[in-house]
Amino acid sequence: MSRVDREAAARRIMEQTPPRVPPDLCADAVRLGDRLLRRRALALRLGWLLLCAAAVAFTVWALTVRPWVEPPSQTTPPLSGW
Repeated sequence: MSRVDREAAARRIMEQTPPRVPPDLCADAVRLGDRLLRRRALALRLGWLLLCAAAVAFTVWALTVRPWVEPPSQTTPPLSGW
């Protein structure tokens, strides 16, 4: 397709009347956007709730198991110097 043909095709497209927009398009877009915002907010709240629950569970586990304490020895040390 040459440049002249492309320009002629572009002129034909621009001279046409624009397609009619459905009258309820704005209302549908607002409704869809509102639903997406509510879902995003719910997902954010659930994420924070899950994070807080994991932090509490880890804290309770750490306080009960106390992994920072050295475990007791399983064998007795050898007695020498008697």
